[in-house]
Amino acid sequence: MNGTINSPFRYAGGKFYARKLILVHIPQHTAYIEPFAGGSSVFFAKPKVEYNQLNDIDSDLINVYLTIRDNPDDLIYFLKKRKEKESRIPDSSIEGVLEGNPLPATKELHSFFKNEFKPNNNIERAGRWFYLNRTSYSGIMNNQNMYWGYGDKFSMQPKNWAQNIIRTSKKLQGVEITNLDFEKVIDNAPDGALLFLDPPYFNADQDKFYQHFFSKQDHSRLAKCLKRNNDRLKLFLTYDNTPEIRELYSWMTEMHDKEWNYCIQRTDDQKNGTAKKGERYKGKELFILNYSEKVINQLSIPFAEYA
Repeated sequence: MNGTINSPFRYAGGKFYARKLILVHIPQHTAYIEPFAGGSSVFFAKPKVEYNQLNDIDSDLINVYLTIRDNPDDLIYFLKKRKEKESRIPDSSIEGVLEGNPLPATKELHSFFKNEFKPNNNIERAGRWFYLNRTSYSGIMNNQNMYWGYGDKFSMQPKNWAQNIIRTSKKLQGVEITNLDFEKVIDNAPDGALLFLDPPYFNADQDKFYQHFFSKQDHSRLAKCLKRNNDRLKLFLTYDNTPEIRELYSWMTEMHDKEWNYCIQRTDDQKNGTAKKGERYKGKELFILNYSEKVINQLSIPFAEYA
């Protein structure tokens, strides 16, 4: 599998809706690395190359990536309905016990996995994370702000989860998946590699969305790390459009103001009990490159619509 697929996850701040804009700025490369993988929408949208690495500081997220790559059947089995004696998922939370059918997307199961279920191993840990990610508002995985947010019309339905996991597993074969600090990843990247970097926003309430906070010192540390590797790597950085970021990366070759439509939620209306697609907004960011657009070969890739 080396074609275009969607990210297997919903991810707050992800680049699902910006993929087309991003891909036209990507130059030829034989090594590709994402130090802040998140949902990895760009990796899944582009063809794989000789060397591919996805890294994130979130160990729970990386565990899911590794499980999908190495043990997709076990994850799919976890996400199936089973008889009470075969599962620690209570029958009271599942309407029916037909073996082989997927767990339904329900508020009751969402609450159970969020508040009660305690994983015993990495498969159960990945299964809990995957279920909550696919059924939470905007894919937010910070437990304090993780709310039920699934709508049949606008979210990937559970009946499609197994197929999603299988095709994702195929795309992840041969990909190095790591749980490291970004400096280790960047400093050890092979010469000539393309790094696509989508760090947490500079001005944002990160603690509401992510498990790991990115401090102002981390933003400065990232800029210094990239600058010392500037001469040997191709760097493509996406950031919120702020004066501080413009100043921090004034040494880079190009900056582009970019804008796109995105939908911050695809959820049911919990107040009125109806399903709806969330409101659309404008994404406004900087694309920061250390290479000239003259070296870019544009890609023409079709995209699916759901997140």
